[in-house]
Parts: sequence; structure tokens; C-alpha cells
Amino acid sequence: MAKILLLGSGELGKEVTIAAQRLGQTIIAVDSYENAPAMQVADKFEVINMLDGEALDALVEKHKPDYIVPEIEAIRTERFYEYEKQGFTVVPSAKAANYTMNRKAIRDLAAKELGLKTADYRYATSAETLRQAVEEIGMPCVVKPLMSSSGKGQSTIKNEADIEKGWQYSQEGSRGDVAEVIVEAFVNFNYEITLLTLTQRNGATLFCPPIGHRQERGDYQESWQPAKMQDSDLREAQEMARKVTETLGGAGIWGVEFFVADDGVYFSELSPRPHDTGMVTLANTQNFNEFELHVRAILGLPLQEITLERKGASAVVLASDHSDNPIVEGMETISSKPKSDFRVFGKPTSRPYRRMAVTLAYDSLESDVENITQRAKELASKLKVKL
Repeated sequence: MAKILLLGSGELGKEVTIAAQRLGQTIIAVDSYENAPAMQVADKFEVINMLDGEALDALVEKHKPDYIVPEIEAIRTERFYEYEKQGFTVVPSAKAANYTMNRKAIRDLAAKELGLKTADYRYATSAETLRQAVEEIGMPCVVKPLMSSSGKGQSTIKNEADIEKGWQYSQEGSRGDVAEVIVEAFVNFNYEITLLTLTQRNGATLFCPPIGHRQERGDYQESWQPAKMQDSDLREAQEMARKVTETLGGAGIWGVEFFVADDGVYFSELSPRPHDTGMVTLANTQNFNEFELHVRAILGLPLQEITLERKGASAVVLASDHSDNPIVEGMETISSKPKSDFRVFGKPTSRPYRRMAVTLAYDSLESDVENITQRAKELASKLKVKL
């Protein structure tokens, strides 16, 4: 039985915990607040500031885990290199965690070292340098903190007045102590996808069927599987994903995001862990959902294939305001609907736009994925967060 130290205990970590426990593993869930979703189902939990390197060191020394599994960005990831030297296994690897937790490192790796096609980009460390970067890139453009998640701090610059607001918003949404932002040229894409990529200890790489998604405020609202795309574009995305994950090393599931435009596929971002858009796989669209794939890769259990079993979609349920006791209502309505499901995350507090639940819809491989997605959205409208 392996001991897994899970650094980050949100809804994705909760599903990782459930998947690991089904295989008899022990989970210690860690986050900055008590009663986080994964803590509710974990064997043990710890509450620390994971940006405190000494506190993180003490936690690793206390539990001596077989695997250290980061699930969020706000971690003192440079400590991971030392943990690997001490014999601990970081998932997927210390290099992967450090590169992907910082948009600067992963973008420079993809664009400069690997030569992947990306949007034109610059960096900025102040409102003044942001203005200079916008002048070089042109408007519209997108500003993102180097360290953030779920679209926090991300905005689109459409005119001069947006620049100062964009800088302030980026600092409010930034995680950790990194003030720098990336400024990206706007790609006139037709659609965007997440390509869940599974790297395994035996060296084999597998790809899940592509997942389409729609975003607002930089955060996903609906996702569906499979996304409709040309075979040539899919092969191009798979080759890019293979290059970057092989360079970073290690075993696990990766959420690799791409823009697909008239002139081909653009690499966008990379997460070395289950991806929020991949919650669609909880509708049993695949032979294994993304969380099960992640755990099996962590444990070194080899897989020969990932198969699409049925089409599906997910839609998020958001809170509208702050609450210390949010309650999700309307579950009985969804339960009465055919080919439908949902997950309530059990977050102890809410804030505007915080993701509190997800609805799932599914149907046969012969069905229309657009209709399934619309059904998932309609289901989401039936769940209400009572504040």
C-alpha cells in the first residue's frame, strides 16, 4: 500500500483520492484550509501554507510519502528537486512541476526549446512594462499571471483603459509571490481543446479522445468529449503533447491545451495533473476516467489503450456570492433525468464564480455531442447554490 501526499485538496484532488483509495492506497490531503473537498474522503489531512518551504519540508519529513502529488500551483515547487534527491517520487517529476507551475518556464520551453507553434508573447513586471508589451503585441491581447489557476487574474486587453485594470486584476489573481505576467497575442482560433496525455513508467504515451471546452473569465464553463476536429490537427496536437511531456519527464496524466485555427494547431498551456475540463470523463466517456488514469500511472500500473465508450459533456455550477455555509439544491431534479449525473464538491465556503458542482450528460457513440452539451448546460441551470 503506497502513501500519497496530495498537495492541493479541491474537487480534482477529491476524485484522485477516491480513485487511489479504490486501489487500496493511503492519501494525506493537504491544503491551506480545513474541510477542503479531498480532506473529506482522505485517510489523513494537513493544513499548511504550501508556499512556506520549511512547513512543506516538515510535512514531507513527517509523513515520508511514497509519492508527492501536486494538484495546485501555489506550492514552493523548487523544494521538489531536493525531495527527489532524498529519494521521494514527485508526480510527474520535480522538473514538470516547476516548469508547468510557472507560465514563463513552460512557454519558453515550448516555443524556444522545442519549437512548438504558440501565440506571440511578451512578459511584464509592472503596469508600465505591460503597456510596452501591449504596444509590441498589439490589441486585442490576453494578460495572465505567471502563477494562477482557473482563469484567476486573466483578462483581455481591448483598449488603453484596459491596461491598468488588467495589471491590477492580474496581481489580485496571482498565486504565490510572483508579480510577473505573460502578455499573449490574441489567436483567431476556431475552437480550443484539451488533450489529456498519459505518460507511463514503461515509456509508453497514450492520448485520450480530445475534449472541447468553452471558457468565460479564463475558466471553463462546459466541456465535451469527443471534440470534432480534423485527423491532421489531432495528430499535430498529439505530437506537440508528446514532445513537451517527454521533455518534462515522469508518469501521470497531463492536461495539454491547444488552440485550433485555420493555419493549424497552437500550443497554449500545460498542467501536469488532471484537468478541470477532463471532469467530463466522470460521465464514463472512457474506459478509465482521468483520475483513474492518473493514479494508475503514478503507481506504475501499465495500460495498453484508452478507449471512447460513449459521448459526454460537463457543465459547471457556480456560486454567485460569498457564504460560510453554501448548500447546493436541486439534486433531485437532475436525478430524475435520463443519462444524467452530477458531482457536488462539498466546498465549505463560496465566493462569486467559485465552482461548487458539475453536471454530466452522456449518450451513445452515435449521438450528437452538441445536443449532449446543451443538455449538460440545462442540467446545470437546475442546480442552485443557496447562500
